[in-house]
Parts: sequence; C-alpha cells; structure tokens
Amino acid sequence: MDAAAKKENAIEIHNLVVSFGSHRVLTDVDMQVRCGETTVILGGSGCGKSTLLRHIIGLRKPQGGRILVKNRDITTMDEDQMSTLLRKVGVVFQSSALFNSLTIGDNVALPLREHTRLEESTIQIMTRIKLDMVGLSGFEHYMPSELSGGMKKRAAFARAISMDPEILFCDEPSAGLDPIVAAGLDELIFKLKKALKMTIVVVTHEMESMYKIADRVVMLHEGKVIFSGPPEEFRVCEHPRVRQFVERRADHYGEDEIGRYARALTSES
Repeated sequence: MDAAAKKENAIEIHNLVVSFGSHRVLTDVDMQVRCGETTVILGGSGCGKSTLLRHIIGLRKPQGGRILVKNRDITTMDEDQMSTLLRKVGVVFQSSALFNSLTIGDNVALPLREHTRLEESTIQIMTRIKLDMVGLSGFEHYMPSELSGGMKKRAAFARAISMDPEILFCDEPSAGLDPIVAAGLDELIFKLKKALKMTIVVVTHEMESMYKIADRVVMLHEGKVIFSGPPEEFRVCEHPRVRQFVERRADHYGEDEIGRYARALTSES
C-alpha cells in the first residue's frame, strides 16, 4: 500500500441526500477528504458544490446519509457539540464575510477573543502573525472598505486560520477576482497548507486553479459525484461532462428548443 493510501480521512461522506422541498439537490454523494491534502470540489453552476460545503460545515442538516468530520458524525450533533468541533475548522466564504464595522485586525482577532482566554497582548501578536502570513502585514488598522477585493479575501484567510484550524474550507475563493489576483490566492492556499499542515477543501469551478492546488478532485454534476481522483486522472477521464469541462466546450441547444424560445418571445411581445 502506498503512502497516500495509508492516510487517514479527515472527512467521510456516505450516501448524502439533500432536498429543498421536492427538488433533489444532492443524491447519494460519497466522498473522502484525506488528512493533509487539498481536495477540490469541482462542477458547474448549480451542481450542488456550495450546498455540499454548507452541509459539511454543519450549517444545514441533510435528509439522509452521514457526514463524518474527524471520525465524528456531525448529522447527529447538538449545537454545543457542533460549536466545539467548529473551533478546529476555518472557513473562507465566497463574499469574504468580513465585519465592515471592525478593522481588519479586529476581524482576524475576533475568533481568538470569542473562543480563547488569551491575553490581549498575545492576541495582538497572533493577529499580526496571521496577517503577515497572508501578505497583509501593516494593514491591521484598515477598514474592509479600504481594501481591494483580493486583499479582503486575504484578510478572510487570515481570520479563518487565526485559531490554527485542522481543516480549512474555501468557497469559491477566486470568484470575481482577476487572473493575477486569483493566481496569488492559489499560491497562498498552497503556502498555508505547507506551513500549517492543514487539510483544505476548496469549492470552485476554476479549472486552472484546480490543477495548481488539488491533490484530489471530486466533480459533481446534477447533484451526483461523477469523478473522484487525482488531477492527472481527471485530465484524461472519458466521462462526457468531465471532457466538456476539460475541453471548455459550451452546452448546445437544438433548433427545436431555440425555435420554441423565439416563438415564446414573439408571442409575449
């Protein structure tokens, strides 16, 4: 057995089912996230990526299945148990989710003030260390409104790692950013994993980013896992939807669908 196969799983998902009303969003999802690796959850818009992430971090309860985080089933946890577990987890939200009324330093220090009994002087030192790690040294007194989009994302990373989490979740970290800034965030993710020995889960639809940071790829399509494996295997996978992603081919609609749509528009006008 190779070294990768011997790694423990930080997260295991078994037969996960999620529905909103009568609409099935995730169907019998099975996946594993290995300790110390970066797993990228890939897929098109509306495939269930962010929904899956929200369930892994316990923001929602599924209709069926099990989610094991550090060998504990979070679907059966009460609020206090979940709160304790989440102290070992960091989350970078798509919108950054910084508190606009707080300085960048206070945003980063907030988890330490809320969940530890550290002296304020120690919290200030740890805050500066985390900001330095993400390339924002000296920005602790700035307000979020004074930062660019890329800098806000870096501040969000600093806050997410303030408690030295074992697992870091990132929801569309490069959304809305230009390619140069996005590439910088890819490098940051790689650097943080190496420096802090974290397990990282990244939700994205950015292929270029996936190839740079992923140890393992899980691809969703219409709420189901259609691929799970290393990036090099993803590149040559023959599944039609995977090939469409790899080759960057658009969906095509038949003449009948286009004709019906045109007639509907004409009748409305």
